[in-house]
Amino acid sequence: MGTSSVDELYSDFQEIVGNLDQLEGSLRVTAEDTFRKNLLLAAASYFESKIKEFIMRLAERSSGSSEMIVAFVRKKAVERQYHTYFQWESRNANSFFGLFGQGYKSYMAERVNANQNYDEAIQAFLELGQARNQMVHQDFGSFRLERTSEEIFELYRKACTFVDSLETSLDEYLQSISETRSLGT
Repeated sequence: MGTSSVDELYSDFQEIVGNLDQLEGSLRVTAEDTFRKNLLLAAASYFESKIKEFIMRLAERSSGSSEMIVAFVRKKAVERQYHTYFQWESRNANSFFGLFGQGYKSYMAERVNANQNYDEAIQAFLELGQARNQMVHQDFGSFRLERTSEEIFELYRKACTFVDSLETSLDEYLQSISETRSLGT
């Protein structure tokens, strides 16, 4: 994983806060509160973009780049649908995995059960998504975000493990199915 817009935003903020420490404490508190909210939105938006891009690439590859299928997937499965992919309050991504079929859901359940770090990455991702939803659907200006910017950034870094692996995990699953079918014929 390279440097993302979220990484750059966090780095820029750390530099700004370093300068504010020398000026006034209350100004730093105000900047921190505003930054935490923006960092949360940036992380959630970044993940949404990556997952939607992954789904579109999957549709293109699976359909042989059929314009009709790709357009249908974009209009009915991707645009304005992202927040329906996950049950944000849950501590797992089973509903999302199930959207790709029971076989993939079972495959991912085994993967998650075998890797505690991966499970923690999913939980970090879901926590960020849930906090984002609460913040934007309540009064953004007065919303009290309990996490520090460092904690939000750490959740983001953990969640990257999950998001960055999604496309690969589906490709591996499809490959395993293909190999199983070729052995059976």
